[in-house]
Amino acid sequence: MVGRVTPELRTERLVLSPYVRADEEDFVSLFQTAAFGEHFGDGMQSPEQDRALFARIFSYVYAEERFPVWAVRLDGAYAGHAEIKPSPAPWLDGYEIVYGLAPRHQHRGLGTEVAAALTAYGHETLGLAEVHATVDSHNAPSLTLLERLGYARRREVKEDDGRVTCLLTSTAEGWAARG
Repeated sequence: MVGRVTPELRTERLVLSPYVRADEEDFVSLFQTAAFGEHFGDGMQSPEQDRALFARIFSYVYAEERFPVWAVRLDGAYAGHAEIKPSPAPWLDGYEIVYGLAPRHQHRGLGTEVAAALTAYGHETLGLAEVHATVDSHNAPSLTLLERLGYARRREVKEDDGRVTCLLTSTAEGWAARG
């Protein structure tokens, strides 16, 4: 069942594969790092909340075949998290990519590989005309990475807490033209 919704994806150096229960500690550790946790979902959560989120990957996302969610692996070891899903943002009707790497794997071009794989999957496998990313306006590395992949800034949304979220979009035509 999981393989149908979350197929294995490969990049030059990475394997994106469905989570297994043994990934829980690595998942929680990643979500507890400020660099990742602050920019994901509702921001930093408690370790217990992150454990509950991990459990929902199996009990809800995989069990109900909601959307693909991957563990990112480098040389067989857990390196990060990735997904492509219907956006929960009330101002965005479409699919967005979500990804993050453990700090020890950052600044090596791996984020570009993950984002490119997710974008390709969205356009080429899911047939999406648009693939979106929502990024905190202060997250310059992600904004730069996505723009390098051909994403265009489409909108800035002021959140209730005063932060600004940037909406970036990749179009199927733009993606195909890259290749």
